[in-house]
Amino acid sequence: MLIRLPRSLAPRRLKCTLAAFFLLISAAAAVACQLCYEAARQMVTIGQRLDMADRAVLAVPFAGATRFRIVEVVKGRDAVGDIIADPPTGLGEAMAPGSDPCLLVRDPFASQWTSLGTIRAEYADWLRQLAATALVKGDRPRPTWPSNMQTSSALSYAGWRQRVALVLPYLENPDPLAAQIAWGELARAPYAIMDVARSRIDAATVVSWLGDPRLASRHAAYTLLLGFVGGPADAARLEQHIEAAWSSHDATNLAAMIGADLELRGPSRVGWVEAMYFADRSRTMPEIEAALLALNVHGDANRTVPRQRVIQAYRAFIRQRPPMAGFVAQQLADWDYWDAATEYAALLKSNTITDPASEFAVVNYLQRAASANAALE
Repeated sequence: MLIRLPRSLAPRRLKCTLAAFFLLISAAAAVACQLCYEAARQMVTIGQRLDMADRAVLAVPFAGATRFRIVEVVKGRDAVGDIIADPPTGLGEAMAPGSDPCLLVRDPFASQWTSLGTIRAEYADWLRQLAATALVKGDRPRPTWPSNMQTSSALSYAGWRQRVALVLPYLENPDPLAAQIAWGELARAPYAIMDVARSRIDAATVVSWLGDPRLASRHAAYTLLLGFVGGPADAARLEQHIEAAWSSHDATNLAAMIGADLELRGPSRVGWVEAMYFADRSRTMPEIEAALLALNVHGDANRTVPRQRVIQAYRAFIRQRPPMAGFVAQQLADWDYWDAATEYAALLKSNTITDPASEFAVVNYLQRAASANAALE
């Protein structure tokens, strides 16, 4: 099939829309935070710092907290009893005598050690196990999230499955740093391996966390976790929350709620998303983006909700909201789905898509479709 791009979108114009396209990518990354959790808003999680470091230790201060003595080695070739002479960065408040050891890390390019917080020495073996998961060989998952979460793919599937299994028992642990590490790793784990949580954590425990306002910043992660460990009663309660959010146009954690609902209910729930968010003209942009993101994650996983069903929903979105058709173009291309090319070419020709970034996304789709078709000839 030969696809001709409209003259109005010649290469010289594409240069003008390139900057706008990168704005579209940035916007998608911001929306992704609703489903891939608050951790996506952090530049680096503690788990990532542990992965990047070539040395990690637990150490206690002495000599007026100007020097530290290593009491446990988490990663690297340091030895228990070694002295760190230079004060680490990130210490914050002065440490009282007898306080828990600091988790100190240092990467090959750093001039100083950095403190990630205090944690009891009894957690040293757990931290060593976490660090070891980064060395597990296996296929690396294709990144589920936009560019701000690309670091998630540094671990293999096998490594991630081991890591999630390791952190689940430490979610909301009495030790604050252990709890933060566990939540952060759950938050950035690829969706495709989250089924490891099934049978490993009680749904009632997750529900209790979701009912705790003090954990509001972690609710998105725990909502998605409930999708893997919950049952029909949890799905019914979740749908009540979604309907309340729909009535009030509240997009807070909406992507996670829809994603969890799809995990619990399966493909039969996709039609509801199409009707309530794609066909309803009163929906706001954050609501629409949240619904698209939830479907995107399931399409990538291609498990509970088959990718083909998500593609059908995306085609419905293109028909019902032609000016926004570019929102799903990149994902369709990433899935090597080219049957939307004729429809996209017609939308460009009719100038239906007026946003430069969306227009660029559609042009990119058509160019990739043309290349894919040429390769088959």
